[in-house]
Amino acid sequence: MPDDVPLEGPPRRMSPYGTAGDEPGAAASGSHAWEAFRGWEVLFAVSLAVAVFSVALDSDVPTWAKTTSITLLLLCTIAYLLLGRPAIKEGDDDDSRRSLLYWALILVAFVPAAVLSQAAMFTLFALCSQAFMMLRPRTAVITVLLINFAPAVQFVLHRGTSMTELLIFMVTAAIGVTFALIFGPWITRIIRQSAERAHLIEELRASRIEVARLSAERGALAERARLAGEIHDTLAQGFTSIIMLIQAAEAQADPARHLTLAVQTARENLAEARALIAELGPPSLNGSTLEEALRRITGRLGEELDVEASFAVEGPSQPLPPGTEVVLLRAAQEALANVRKHAAAASVAVLLRYGEADVALTVTDDGVGFRADDASDASPGFGLRSMRARVEQEGGTFTVESSPGRGTALTVTMRGTPREPGV
Repeated sequence: MPDDVPLEGPPRRMSPYGTAGDEPGAAASGSHAWEAFRGWEVLFAVSLAVAVFSVALDSDVPTWAKTTSITLLLLCTIAYLLLGRPAIKEGDDDDSRRSLLYWALILVAFVPAAVLSQAAMFTLFALCSQAFMMLRPRTAVITVLLINFAPAVQFVLHRGTSMTELLIFMVTAAIGVTFALIFGPWITRIIRQSAERAHLIEELRASRIEVARLSAERGALAERARLAGEIHDTLAQGFTSIIMLIQAAEAQADPARHLTLAVQTARENLAEARALIAELGPPSLNGSTLEEALRRITGRLGEELDVEASFAVEGPSQPLPPGTEVVLLRAAQEALANVRKHAAAASVAVLLRYGEADVALTVTDDGVGFRADDASDASPGFGLRSMRARVEQEGGTFTVESSPGRGTALTVTMRGTPREPGV
């Protein structure tokens, strides 16, 4: 993955649906544990229902106290539906205004309900978990302590309460607070870390899509460059040759020979164009060996320029990968095209040498040459740059030796097929 693709972003508020900004419908897949928002609602509904029925069935509480306590619990339900549920569902920030207002109403309604009837405290099973879902850890701890111990004020109001009842209440509240303070932050931290990992996974997925897009663009540019090289190595060179032959024919009293060569070159150029359309295959090798193709294009150059052009092979011939044959043929075509256009040479020699584990093509001429302190300086034109790129892409080496007035020697070395010992 590229280094410039960021993986980290601003933290987002965790909600039972995922992280802030996620669509609620995303929870339908059930791919994450914290997306089970219905579980929290079921817990709230069950604990509230148990609390209401327990209050209604509490024979030790006067009717007016039962009615008031149940009414206050219903007010807690309304506050949850109007404020608490939207705050959780929409992923409000911790201690948001809506969350704080919700918990202010809960304290105002729940504490009196629990004072009037201890059975109302069954609602704590849902309220304690909601505190850690909606508030900052410190605020949640304070809220949990308040809703658990504030109802103890009933023992002050009812002076007939025994120490046993007070002790039972304090122990029960302490146990509830202990579990809430231990498991609440722990579970919330796990959920938050899981939500952050899900956020990173989404960013990674987006980064992979971006990398794929950039790779496709880079592949398209590489293919465009390859096509440009193919056209330059085939069609452009053929058209140049045709133009030079026609110009030579115009200057001759008997243009028949040059016109015949021009027609032959035009036909081969047409074959090259058809080959580019059909998978860019090199027609010069169709039905012939690499040596035959090199001998043919070398002999044609000698006929076109009326110069001495020789082709030789050193070492026993060996089968080469198709890609290697194409690279060597294209290199020879480019080198001979440069001789035709720039060298003004009297002789050209093409040598194909098979080594133990490589094959080398050398094209030498005795033309005007040019200044080349190194191979990179020897690549001023598109043809030589394209040839170098193609050779290096196939794992070969490309060198040019030249100086003004001393001709040029171009060598391409490619990996061949190692011969078996004794062959």
